[in-house]
Amino acid sequence: MMRTGLLLIALGCLLTTGCGYSLGTPVVPGVRSVHVPVFRSDSFRRDTDYLLTEAVQREIRTRGGYRLEEAATADTILTGKIVEVRKSPLSETRFDDPRELQVSLSAEVTWMDRRTGKVLIQQTFPLTSALMPQMSSVSMAPEVGQSFATAQQEAAKRLASSIADLMEIAW
Repeated sequence: MMRTGLLLIALGCLLTTGCGYSLGTPVVPGVRSVHVPVFRSDSFRRDTDYLLTEAVQREIRTRGGYRLEEAATADTILTGKIVEVRKSPLSETRFDDPRELQVSLSAEVTWMDRRTGKVLIQQTFPLTSALMPQMSSVSMAPEVGQSFATAQQEAAKRLASSIADLMEIAW
């Protein structure tokens, strides 16, 4: 009986002491809300800025670490600029028609505390060959019915996930 009680106490102590893991989304202390204005874009591709903005807002809302609010009431502001939208052929037919294409997005993101003016995170997601597979590249094959629009939407979703990951780094 005494042994069982000691075992339960030891187990309770083990469970309550930290081991580096935590439950829930890691958030910045004192920050509860974020405003995400429409990303700026110099690209000639239409609606890419709105597509990426909606994807980032959806990702933040889904993860639940921060609330989306208007600029006047938000604790922080996440701004971004689409640097490049690239569509590159991966393979071609013997007549030089693209058989498989790759759609990639590159963006610069700044997350700033609106109350203090302090920059919390500033990151560029470049289109280098080393980073392309993990950031926002999607391949598509027009021959099987895939379109640029769906590939662009998937690339925006992947980039939004990478941006939301930045907001959850250990603080």
